[in-house]
Amino acid sequence: MQWPGAEKSQRGYVNLATEGAGSGTMAFDSEEFLKNLTTKPGVYRMHDAAGKTLYVGKAKNLRNRVTSYFRAKGLQTKTMAMVAKIESIEITVTASETEALLLEQNLIKAQRPPYNITLRDDKSYPFVHISADHEFPQLRFHRGSKGKTGQYFGPYPSASSVRDSLNLLQKLFRVRQCDDNFFRNRSRPCLQYQIQRCSAPCVGKISAADYQQDVDLAALFLQGKSANVMKVFQDKMEQSSGRMDYEKAAQYRDQISHLRRIQERQYVHGEKGDVDVFALAEDAGRCCIQVLFVRNGQLLGQKSHHISNDLGLDTAALLQAFLSQYYLGGEQYELPQTIIVSDHSAEFDILCKALEQRAERKIQLSKAFRGQRARWLALAADNAAVNLQARVAARSQMKARFGDLQSVLSLPHSPQRLECFDISHTMGEATVASCVVFDDSGPLSSDYRRFNIEGVIGGDDYAAMEQALTRRYERLKDSQAQLPDLLVIDGGMGQVKRALQVLATLDLDQEINVLGIAKGPDRKSGLERFFLGTTAVPIDGRSPAAHLLQHIRDEAHRFAITGHRQRRAKARNQSQLEGVAGVGAKKRRQLLLHFGSIGAIKGASIEELCKVKGISNSIASEIYKHFH
Repeated sequence: MQWPGAEKSQRGYVNLATEGAGSGTMAFDSEEFLKNLTTKPGVYRMHDAAGKTLYVGKAKNLRNRVTSYFRAKGLQTKTMAMVAKIESIEITVTASETEALLLEQNLIKAQRPPYNITLRDDKSYPFVHISADHEFPQLRFHRGSKGKTGQYFGPYPSASSVRDSLNLLQKLFRVRQCDDNFFRNRSRPCLQYQIQRCSAPCVGKISAADYQQDVDLAALFLQGKSANVMKVFQDKMEQSSGRMDYEKAAQYRDQISHLRRIQERQYVHGEKGDVDVFALAEDAGRCCIQVLFVRNGQLLGQKSHHISNDLGLDTAALLQAFLSQYYLGGEQYELPQTIIVSDHSAEFDILCKALEQRAERKIQLSKAFRGQRARWLALAADNAAVNLQARVAARSQMKARFGDLQSVLSLPHSPQRLECFDISHTMGEATVASCVVFDDSGPLSSDYRRFNIEGVIGGDDYAAMEQALTRRYERLKDSQAQLPDLLVIDGGMGQVKRALQVLATLDLDQEINVLGIAKGPDRKSGLERFFLGTTAVPIDGRSPAAHLLQHIRDEAHRFAITGHRQRRAKARNQSQLEGVAGVGAKKRRQLLLHFGSIGAIKGASIEELCKVKGISNSIASEIYKHFH
């Protein structure tokens, strides 16, 4: 049957026109719409009056599923609130429920509807990477697409867990972790060799064959085959002892001892394969899902995800929705052989089919496990409950701080959004402004912004602050985005006055309050002076309001410093000749070989520059103008 407005999409789905009986100015006529709705599997998208997507869902039977939202009784309060906003529904028919699930996750990722469960952390998980494009492979931290050749091990739950592993591998195998450029330019061993963390292949302290053996052992260890590594170390120790090379034998003995301690701490005897463990804890609409990463019998670590249950779903439905987003939406994480969950329902069978379709292999997904795997699940459940409790307590504390801030500043209502700015530079070099955002739940890291300051005199913090505030609030005003209730400035009266001038220019001075935090004597925390506009405000340094302001100020300071250091490092690692028109890598190399240093190039005349091979008069003029 051809439905009204139906058309074939490029993927072979059928999209149904779903304005119902109403127009853009009329209420959505659910009865009329449901009369013509198909019973086939597919995806439905609910839109509000502005055309924005409220919710994306999939169904085995579209008519039955969509009808459930318009029944007279039994709906959650939040579901009823969503339904009241519906102006139209768009339907996409698919060939199967599995196909509907895959399409649903793509749409959620692209449109990020407010009533769907969406993962805030879009960053991919990090890996350990062993390169394969060099005679002496590098062991390094890797995040992102796996475009480079070599071996990848992971995923790890955090960057810190990867760095811990890299530190451990340095002690055991002494494989280099420096980048290729650093490696090429060594004339003598670096500190890593001196502290026995690298075998210094850069200066020939080890042969390529021996170094490759260390790389192979590191790969075996990362694969969970530590018993094989132990056997190699034991054989080498005996051989060194037989040659009466007791110093080398002692080195292998220490490595064996260290490896045994690692095995006892990290590995579970008899466990093999890759496992992801998911446990959910819920309290008053707030949920925490704890993920444990097990690779080759080794527990690599765990990570918490906090989500909201806006539609009042049961725990199994919540977990299914989360897993769908986790594995099928956004980053395509590597699928393990086994997935352990704390709750299970019939919907998981569809999810499992979709995962197997993506992985092109069998995947075990269940909550029924015994032995060590059951203990992993219990561990995940305990951590989920603890982390959720801590989150709820922290949010309650944050709400109390916001309430106290309203009281001490005599504001008509409790602020809902704070933004704090800070400036960071080194004697005017690489100036960066930071903007951090807090609401009554705490930091909103997704809304943080940095501004690279250009065109101001180095060290002029007032001008830098003016530029950052202008860029920030011009954009927010033009896009009609949410404005802060309170703008916090890390600075005294001068910075506050400059901020007030910017807001007045943008006609925002009546909408945003400005509060300055001036450092106290000896920059001691708790002795700050506070200014609301141009009026000094006494705030007890021990009060919840002061703690909130100190927190957001310190966060802005941290964020600014991090950005400044990154920008400064990038500038210092970049040749001063870069950016000169007509001067590429080859010409830069010729110039340095001829003059010996950047300083000599700066001091050279146009005639002297022309003497360098490949440097014409016009290029010499560009180089001279660049430095003068």
